Amino acid sequence: MYLLFCKSCQFFHSEFIREDDEEKFWKFVDTIQMFTSLSLESVRSYYNLIIKKAGQFLTDLQVNLLKLSLSLRAYSPAVHAFQQIARDEPPPDGCAAFVVVHGQNACSTKDMKKLLKTAAGRPRPYLYKSDHQYPGVNGTDLPVAVLYAEIGTKEFNTFHKVLSERAQDGKLIYVLRHFVSKNEKMLLSGYGVELAIKSTEYKAVDDTQVKVTTDNVDENDEVQGFLFGKLKKSHPELQEELGELRKHLLESTNDMTPLKVWELQDLSFQAASRIMTVSKFDSLKLMQDLSQNFPKIITFVTILSIRTQKEERKYILINILDILRTEAKILQGLHNLGIRGSSISKFLHLPSSTTLEDGYALDIRHTSIMWVNDIEKDSMYRHWPSSLQELLRATFPGVIRQIRRNFYNLVLFLDPVQEESIELVKLAELFYKHNIPLRYVIGFVLVVSADDKVDGYLDAGVALFRLLNYISEEYDEAQAFTSMIFNRVEVGETLSVDTVTAYLKKKFPKANAARILGVDSNYDDNRKAGRGFYRKSGLGALPIGLFNGVPLSSEEMDPEELETVLLQKIMETTNFFQRAITESVDVVDFLMEQANVVPRINPLILSSERRYLDFTSSPGSPLMTPPDPNQCQYQSVISPYHWTVWIVADIEQPPGRQLLRNALKHMVNSSSCRVGVINNPSGKPTEDNSSLYRAIWASLLTQSSKNTLDFTLKLLKEGNVELLKQGTKIKHLLKQVSGGMGHDAFEKKFNTMEVDFLHSQQKYCKEVLKLKAGQRAVVSNGRILSLLDEEEEFSVEDFHLLEKITLRTSAEKIKSKIKQMNLNAQKANDLIMKVDALLTSSPKGEARKDVKLLKDKHSVLQLAQREDEVFYDVVAIVDPLTRDAQKLAPLLVVLGQVVNMKVQVFMNCRAKLSEMPLKSFYQYVLEPDVSFFGNNSLSPGPVARFTEIPESPLLTLNMITPESWMVEAVRSPYDLDNIHLQEISGVVNAEYELEYLLLEGHCFDLSTGQPPRGLQFTLGMRQEPLMHDTIVMANLGYFQLKANPGAWILRLREGRSEDLYQIQAHDGTDSPLDAGDVIVVLNSFHSKIIKVRVQKKPDKLNEDLLSEGTESKGLWDSITSVNEDDKKKDVLNIFSVASGHLYERFLRIMMLSVLQHTKTPVKFWFLKNYLSPSFKDTISHMAKAYGFQYELVQYKWPRWLHQQTEKQRIIWGYKILFLDVLFPLAVDKIIFVDADQIVRADIKELRDLDLEGAPYGYTPFCDSRKEMEGYRFWKTGYWASHLGQRKYHISALYVVDLKKFRKIAAGDRLRGQYQALSQDPNSLSNLDQDLPNNMIHQVAIKSLPQEWLWCETWCDDRSKAAAKTIDLCNNPKTKEPKLSAAVRIVPEWSKYDNEIKQFLKQVKEKITEGRLSSSPSSPQHTGKT
Repeated sequence: MYLLFCKSCQFFHSEFIREDDEEKFWKFVDTIQMFTSLSLESVRSYYNLIIKKAGQFLTDLQVNLLKLSLSLRAYSPAVHAFQQIARDEPPPDGCAAFVVVHGQNACSTKDMKKLLKTAAGRPRPYLYKSDHQYPGVNGTDLPVAVLYAEIGTKEFNTFHKVLSERAQDGKLIYVLRHFVSKNEKMLLSGYGVELAIKSTEYKAVDDTQVKVTTDNVDENDEVQGFLFGKLKKSHPELQEELGELRKHLLESTNDMTPLKVWELQDLSFQAASRIMTVSKFDSLKLMQDLSQNFPKIITFVTILSIRTQKEERKYILINILDILRTEAKILQGLHNLGIRGSSISKFLHLPSSTTLEDGYALDIRHTSIMWVNDIEKDSMYRHWPSSLQELLRATFPGVIRQIRRNFYNLVLFLDPVQEESIELVKLAELFYKHNIPLRYVIGFVLVVSADDKVDGYLDAGVALFRLLNYISEEYDEAQAFTSMIFNRVEVGETLSVDTVTAYLKKKFPKANAARILGVDSNYDDNRKAGRGFYRKSGLGALPIGLFNGVPLSSEEMDPEELETVLLQKIMETTNFFQRAITESVDVVDFLMEQANVVPRINPLILSSERRYLDFTSSPGSPLMTPPDPNQCQYQSVISPYHWTVWIVADIEQPPGRQLLRNALKHMVNSSSCRVGVINNPSGKPTEDNSSLYRAIWASLLTQSSKNTLDFTLKLLKEGNVELLKQGTKIKHLLKQVSGGMGHDAFEKKFNTMEVDFLHSQQKYCKEVLKLKAGQRAVVSNGRILSLLDEEEEFSVEDFHLLEKITLRTSAEKIKSKIKQMNLNAQKANDLIMKVDALLTSSPKGEARKDVKLLKDKHSVLQLAQREDEVFYDVVAIVDPLTRDAQKLAPLLVVLGQVVNMKVQVFMNCRAKLSEMPLKSFYQYVLEPDVSFFGNNSLSPGPVARFTEIPESPLLTLNMITPESWMVEAVRSPYDLDNIHLQEISGVVNAEYELEYLLLEGHCFDLSTGQPPRGLQFTLGMRQEPLMHDTIVMANLGYFQLKANPGAWILRLREGRSEDLYQIQAHDGTDSPLDAGDVIVVLNSFHSKIIKVRVQKKPDKLNEDLLSEGTESKGLWDSITSVNEDDKKKDVLNIFSVASGHLYERFLRIMMLSVLQHTKTPVKFWFLKNYLSPSFKDTISHMAKAYGFQYELVQYKWPRWLHQQTEKQRIIWGYKILFLDVLFPLAVDKIIFVDADQIVRADIKELRDLDLEGAPYGYTPFCDSRKEMEGYRFWKTGYWASHLGQRKYHISALYVVDLKKFRKIAAGDRLRGQYQALSQDPNSLSNLDQDLPNNMIHQVAIKSLPQEWLWCETWCDDRSKAAAKTIDLCNNPKTKEPKLSAAVRIVPEWSKYDNEIKQFLKQVKEKITEGRLSSSPSSPQHTGKT
């Protein structure tokens, strides 16, 4: 068992390595093939061997992080995702490994080869971003073979050998997906477990005795050094005495006497003082112990004296856990480059943004632009205000401010004879005539023929250009624009010369057409400028528009979309101007001086998809550059320089020579550039076919930079190249091109030069730069720009743009830091290049900040790093007695064992505390490495273990898990909501399971921009399309779906959702935008949040999604299968929540009372989140016996909604905050009944009650028991004034009209009000009833007849006889326990209780044997998956 588990560790190793480098992944896979023949002593030996093999591809720091990731099981979702994808194939029976070729699978290489022959006739499979694709040719015409196997096994090796060979030969595309035929659960870590102290004001503990039949002795049960588990095993005759000793030791050390108020005030400072006074080695462990066990050691803390000292400081908390992996590459890289110690911090703080979120803009201050209008100067805008203060004036949403400034500039590049130009010009004219403030300002660049021989009678574009010039010169530019003759051209036609001449003759009859349009035209000025500007701009196909210089996409240029796009951009740009601009600046100059403005748009250079060289490998690594023994030689003009360009090309071919010429021409005019050359020949290099490159190389090695530059430029002229090819000796050619060169040194080097270095360069181009033979590339400070096409040009202007971008984004800043290191020019420039490649290739995070302190002696814990090693600089700010400290302290302790850290912990203490700062015990489950037992077998994993817990307090167990985890308790005989150790002999154990990972999303309607309330999504696989479903909220368009790791298909639910809407776009998914299915891959513990944009179908624009309740029943975690639609039946839907054995006992009795008073079928809906394992085990038996239906509904509290920390308040929140999304649309009405109620009437009456238009009905609190008048808080103060004449309602029973509730967005209103009020801890003290009563004016409440809820606390005894339900609400006066109140108040309660007890006893007898066989072997609080 353990060996099988450890073999699956290979998956996790490989996934860790894959994140670093895909090539390393495949090398690791090849390395572990040999393991199948090894016979090792133990699991630990096997584990250590794999770690050692992985270490061949990782640094020491990365190996430590690998061990931590293995302990966290960080890559188990990635492996599990492949398992789920395999199940969707599905896998053939009896195959440990199999291959799928275009939809058909094979268990042997023989069968696989047959399938490959016929693959072309079947559709190609969908490949995921997380797939492991073997390096090789990637052609759309090649067959795809997907291997499902466990790496390192014999079956895998057999397939891998054949597939990898064929992939290398370019015969197929080989994809690997992890697969094991047997799945095993494993213990997780990276979560917290809390034992919170509950209030015992009202006794709510079940008196039913829990019988534990398993051996409940924990060998590691330690109290003050005594291992009582082992002592009891060694001395069974002393069981009773040992129990008494254990109890005495616990009671003597865990005194929990309440403190006086004055003793509480300085607790935080006293804890910090204690931490600061112990040795630094123990300080973090002490902080962990103080925060996690505070309730039992509080008296120890209070006796400490403290010294206080005020210190001014700025706090920054760095969450290092998420960035350890990313930082490791940068830190290790800088270390390997020779940057050590405090110098590393200087480079890390450099801003290294390489792309701009808003896109790049082109400078529009060009003479070729024909501006139609100028808002700042034209008289038609003279009545507009010119002050920039107008930007700040409040307007209605969507209103465009009319300000006499050129804020919004639209430039259209047009070819007048193109059909597409006609609609765009007509649209621009519409903008102009309607005074939309564009310059908006509108400008045109007419791209027409530049041939001098072409006149206006031969080309319609030239004719229009000359006509517009004539009108603007003789009249004005505005008239030239309004005289655009495109309104004479019908849509679908193109502009012709005849149209232009006819227009000219009609509008300007006296004009001389020949002088305007003919060969000798006087109106041809600047004709070439437009085409020249367009060519130099690098813009794509015409027509194209620029908004404030930023190019519009082809979709945005659609005339039907352009107006909407421009108005949206105006609104966005207005926000920018409001924050950035000042009164005195010229707006256009201000815009054109922004960081995103470039002289040319070249997608290859400006793309955010970038590939960089790794210069940080250790010496001797194949990735070290350059590849030749002589090192790379550079040409330059001025020194020092800080931009390094490599030209990679076949210099013997014209495109390669042109690329080098352009680079050298740019270098001549640049003060920051040096150029290196790497030859990438098309064929095998020989002396005969490499003379040109060897000549350049020889000059680089022997001549000065100036001589080499002159020589190279002359040598690259095609005439001299041709002479070389014709056999001219280099010494004869040298006389013509050498200038002031030293001939002897050059000739000697050239004649003695071997071609070996050319083979080395060719290999480097193929293996490191990933270029094909002869392919050209430009490498800019380590960034590789591959030119895919021989025709693709990289001009001098492109080099200018590349230099500007490189220097602006990173190189200039890096240069300033390296300059302080006093290196020689060659080393400095090499270092600039390498550091630039490292920093700009790293993922971008938030800006770093320094924390500088004036005084830190008494309140900052400082732990130094180990010298001469890579280290993390960790700063933590924390109050040592907070929930944050409970998590942070163990995290820092474990990280200190994993990585080298310099740690500063700022004790951010709170003064004058008035209550206990911590009311819980806490354990954070985290280990630095996989653990083993003493016999070298694998430990099942880390667990949360609480020891020496005081026996007197009542405790409740809470799981504190990552946002995306949905966990449930799966095994524990104890009441985890009410743990009272005084009443328990032995050890309390509980087992939790990670049931689902959460998929979250936001959905919006593209047409309205609003969330489509009530829209339903489904999530499933190809074989099973509907597995989970959900409803979209109006709040942020939020929705959530639960799923296991894997590849899922997201669809609109069949019914009205699919009938009315269609998915138009999506972000954060794993499928292309144009894909038919929306595919979402869950393969990580990180939160997955997607965005979906939908749109109503054209024929459904006027239909309302919530107007018809015709949706089919949702899946919603159904435990029972219901074939018929609930809506067609007369079904009572009852909702309730319970936590803890006592309330589950009440819940069963409530259910029984409902069932005994109605003949209508009943369906119970229970909140699954807090139900105990025993309730979930028995509810199906009860449903079968009593003939009701049930479903367990589940919803994760959204991360954006204010979180509650107490379990009771969380449960209250679930009662009211998510009613619109908890139940399927098919459920029209739901009745909430508190678990501790007894029903005495047919609850169908309540469901059928007319709510008179209100979305829900509640029963008001009784007024009849007069002795409780002093406790009726709603009759005075805030509630009296807020409610007015309305009543305050109790939340123990209410009926909800879900159709009305959703229609008026009641759920969204309630959540909005909750979000506003819950920030104040003193608000919403009774959350579930305060919130609807607070919102009574916005969301009406129908007051139900008083007999529907009788409660002894508030209602007098005379009204009891008419009661239809009795609620066991707490009595603040007597504080009577629930159980005794139930027996006293409700005569039939005991009868119900005994009936349920007998039933459960029978059920348990049937399942006892099964429960015994699956009980845990050791006590633990764990999460499993």
